[in-house]
Amino acid sequence: MKNFRLLITLTLLIFFNQFSKGQNSPNVVLFLVDDLGWTDLSCFGSDFYKTPNIDKLASEGIRFTNSYSTCTVCSPTRASVMTGKYPARLHLTDWIKGYKYPWAKLSIPDWTMYLDSAEYTMAEAFKDAGYKTAHFGKWHLGEKKENWPEYHGFDLNIAGYEAGAPQLKKKQGLNGYFPPYGNPRLDDGPAGEYLTERLANEVCNYIEENTGSPFFINFWFYNVHTPLQAKQDKIDKYAAAVDSTKRHKNPTYAAMVEHTDEAIGKVIAKLKEEGLLDNTIILFSSDNGGLTGNKGKITDNFPLRHGKGNMYEGGVRVPTILFSPFLKPKGVEIDELVISTDYFPTLIDLAGINSKTSMPPNLDGKSWLPLLKGKGRLKREEIFWHYPHYHRQGAVPYSAVRSGKWKLIENFETNQVELYNLAVDIGEQNNIAEELPKVAKRMKKKLQNWRTDVNAQYPSQNPDYKSGKTDEIKW
Repeated sequence: MKNFRLLITLTLLIFFNQFSKGQNSPNVVLFLVDDLGWTDLSCFGSDFYKTPNIDKLASEGIRFTNSYSTCTVCSPTRASVMTGKYPARLHLTDWIKGYKYPWAKLSIPDWTMYLDSAEYTMAEAFKDAGYKTAHFGKWHLGEKKENWPEYHGFDLNIAGYEAGAPQLKKKQGLNGYFPPYGNPRLDDGPAGEYLTERLANEVCNYIEENTGSPFFINFWFYNVHTPLQAKQDKIDKYAAAVDSTKRHKNPTYAAMVEHTDEAIGKVIAKLKEEGLLDNTIILFSSDNGGLTGNKGKITDNFPLRHGKGNMYEGGVRVPTILFSPFLKPKGVEIDELVISTDYFPTLIDLAGINSKTSMPPNLDGKSWLPLLKGKGRLKREEIFWHYPHYHRQGAVPYSAVRSGKWKLIENFETNQVELYNLAVDIGEQNNIAEELPKVAKRMKKKLQNWRTDVNAQYPSQNPDYKSGKTDEIKW
């Protein structure tokens, strides 16, 4: 009897300890890396970058091998993550502020350069469900303070403001990933501090201080966006390992990937230390494809064509991993088409929040919950892109649709379409639109119907067009 009472007492203590740490509702952590390419992780095929912590997360979770961002650049994807809506529906279709090409063949539309406060965000949904909400890192969804994270559902904002990258401006004394940062939402640390390590420490401190209630953490890395900077010891390590036989070769970029991996490992270790990992959902992804650079010296997205700022697979296919202690089996791959509009409804459903009252109208994303539970495929046949802009990495105004193995790209400059069978041509080398005109026509009709549904904005003929003049005007 004495042992039985002791067992009951211990059981109750464990129960109340878990309850006091918010174990009644799962915590949610969203890691979004900036400019990370589809093959920039060891577990997604890199032969040079080292990512043991993310690899472990993949081995204990689910890898999505057909995962896409909603845009080839950052701000539109970030808006779609927060709202569950396509950038075209939001009219937020380029990085803020975008490039200006006043002599291009087409004039870009008058698009929205901020996340509208009228939009109901994922952070607001978690907050309304009783969660504490915190944003760490890059934001890049509006210049004015009223467009920053604290005005979109986050109780706490550390380091999120208008800038899309660390500010490296020597004349102003700003050192990019090293202090001074020039960031109005982050105090400078000591000399030699690295931004990504600092943000990871901030996240860990937040976790330690908020074990008593469920939390939603939005950790949006500035890594691996330019300027390319890392701690010298890491750069030296990779410089010594460069091998001409490897596809990835940039030692500074490799060091930035490792900084990212270590930060994620540190956050996961803190969750485990606090006894929270077994009640925490983690989603890891990127905001667009890897930046190859005009000379191809940053990263390499092979077998995909091109990269960030371009209209092909290298610009929009991204590595995505989901970890949930409530899902089995572990370490599996899912080949279903998924896209960043899906993160909002998926995380809300996994957290057990009533989606009927927490989802905004005109939601484009689909919850992965039925898919994760083995109850069939997603009720969606196509995913779409719309980019009525120019980008220095090569994109001209275009739209695209993927349906099954088919992908069609409509170029607004040339009024031509390109059709690819990604099942046999993932590198998009063979345009088969003329060979399969019926397929191309059917796909183009799907794309046109979707643009009508989301009220997409179009570029127009530019009266100031000057053939051969391609230089941009910077803001």
